[in-house]
Amino acid sequence: MLEIDALAALRDTLPLVVSLAALSVLAVMVWQTQSRSKTLRREVDAKRFLVGVEHSKQTNTYMDPSRTKIKVAAWARQWLDAQTHLKPSTRARYSNIVTKHVDDVWGSTPLHAVSHAYVQKWISSLVLAPATVRYIHRVFSLIMELAVRDKRIPSNPATGVRLPRAAKPEKRFLSVDELHRLADAASQYPIPEVGEQYRAMVLVLGFCGLRWGEVAALRVKRVDLLRRRLTVAESVTEVSGRLTWGTPKSHQARQVPIPRSLVTLLAEVIAVKSPDDLIFTTWRAKPLRNLNFRRDVFDPAARDAGLEGLTPHELRHTAASLAVSAGANVKAVQHMLGHASAAMTLDVYSGLFGDDLDGVAERIDSLPGVSNLRHDATVTELSRVVK
Repeated sequence: MLEIDALAALRDTLPLVVSLAALSVLAVMVWQTQSRSKTLRREVDAKRFLVGVEHSKQTNTYMDPSRTKIKVAAWARQWLDAQTHLKPSTRARYSNIVTKHVDDVWGSTPLHAVSHAYVQKWISSLVLAPATVRYIHRVFSLIMELAVRDKRIPSNPATGVRLPRAAKPEKRFLSVDELHRLADAASQYPIPEVGEQYRAMVLVLGFCGLRWGEVAALRVKRVDLLRRRLTVAESVTEVSGRLTWGTPKSHQARQVPIPRSLVTLLAEVIAVKSPDDLIFTTWRAKPLRNLNFRRDVFDPAARDAGLEGLTPHELRHTAASLAVSAGANVKAVQHMLGHASAAMTLDVYSGLFGDDLDGVAERIDSLPGVSNLRHDATVTELSRVVK
């Protein structure tokens, strides 16, 4: 047996024909392995191993064996602790996935023992909604990717795993009449004395496209009725029963136009409030919580309006739809909704812009000079030209 981490063992085992120079090289190699123990039966295997270690160090691909032995549970905690840049709600979701899914299956497994085949088997065995399975895989892949960057494993075993297809849910868009019907119904809950602010809130969601956390954190000082602008600079979310205040999802403030029809109603709602007050609150003047508002106001109002099953987020879809119908371009809609890019807006609402293509052609026809062009060709003439 040959202990390559002990120079004396090498000297006793190597044939005498090995030169002192070669032995010195091996000595350096042994020292560079930082006394990591590995037992090999043949001298040639020991040499090959040391050469491989030296080569991996020179090419920056060396994996310290002791660093690959950390358990997945411990590594996942290190990864999670480093996610300080995430929104509290996102970090809470990640933590929940680590606790419920990653720890349960992989917690006691060393990093080096996580294989692509076993990850595929695990993902395929999850009996959950496709979108949930994909989210779990994403979190696990991020954990493994950090291990790759930290040179604890050579590659990410979660890369290339086949995932279930998650069908995009069909979006629901309200008409202006339906939106007003919902607002009228919301004004009756929970008591008529505070109902007008909920009427205004529904209309702000449906015409301005704010996210729930943004409208719940909207303050009087951020409403400019003269310029008809809302400044969205704050958001609130409930995490483990506690309200957490922060920046909007994009981490950037934005200004959103207020339809002229909303100015008078908003003026009445904020008339009795101070600049730092929240515009929309409970009837006890406390910050709104999503689940409570759904239970006490929104869901009953949706049923009364014949819109059962509607969610507050679908009012954001409605705002996008109404804006596109009014002629807003993709950049304007992106800014109104606070998307990170126009590509994201197109990805989410591509169908809305596709429906507007006929309108584009009609507006081109209405340009000065275009109407003077000959456009009375018959179908027969057009087909002959095409041929």
